[in-house]
Amino acid sequence: MSVEHASMRIIDGYARGDTDIAADEVWALEAHLEACRVCRERLSAAVTAEAPAVAALVGTVWSGLEPQLAAAVPMPPRRRWSARLSAWMTPVMVPWLAMAVGVTLIALLLDVVGSGSGDMPLVLLLAPVLPVLGVAASWSRGLDPAYELTASAPRAGLYLVLRRTASVLAVVVPALLVGGWVTGVTAAQWLLPCLAFTSAALALGGVVGVTRAAVALVAVWAAVIVAPTLAARRTTFALQTDSLPVWGLVLALGIGVLIARRGAYSVLGAHE
Repeated sequence: MSVEHASMRIIDGYARGDTDIAADEVWALEAHLEACRVCRERLSAAVTAEAPAVAALVGTVWSGLEPQLAAAVPMPPRRRWSARLSAWMTPVMVPWLAMAVGVTLIALLLDVVGSGSGDMPLVLLLAPVLPVLGVAASWSRGLDPAYELTASAPRAGLYLVLRRTASVLAVVVPALLVGGWVTGVTAAQWLLPCLAFTSAALALGGVVGVTRAAVALVAVWAAVIVAPTLAARRTTFALQTDSLPVWGLVLALGIGVLIARRGAYSVLGAHE
């Protein structure tokens, strides 16, 4: 299998610290260097030839760190499943995901014992907004102590946002499936609004920050859908099968905004 390597023009310019290299080229090169040993060696040679002052500084720093690294006690190797899991979610997501699943179970219990909201199952009423809580926690500047490091990493941005969103959905959706099966609610009634709401939170997150967008959407849902539904004790149009084309349009618009503004998630403002 042939591997496409970075051009020497970009590598030499990156080694010199040229400012005329396009930002997307810099990000693509840094992401490529993570997995390509050949290009890392070419970059090392380019730094030595094009920026000897930088090479000398690196040599000085390394000579000071090498004795300390040799004396340091190595950390125990992480288990393979733990390493793979950390690539998809952060530790701060765990309590939020547990809370989302717990809310689903409580709503299911209330529906089963008949203390819910009449003809509207609470599981159906809460399904669209539960994943948004986990998505907000997974990309929150206030909750993630490593947010600056995350935002500056080559694999940050929309790629990491979608990974963490997928991990949230992988936990919440099965719980909602069980809740819908027990209460007799079809998956079509809540799954499409759930995905549409999640995509809308991510789309708005590129403008005002994921956490702010999630809080705003949950507040709107509570005021416009939850409160009137609990008052009328019947299914509103937003969660009837006739509204599915509308939710499909919202999902399509959210995905379109995500694609159009994919670069917005690599800045610190998206973590707010």
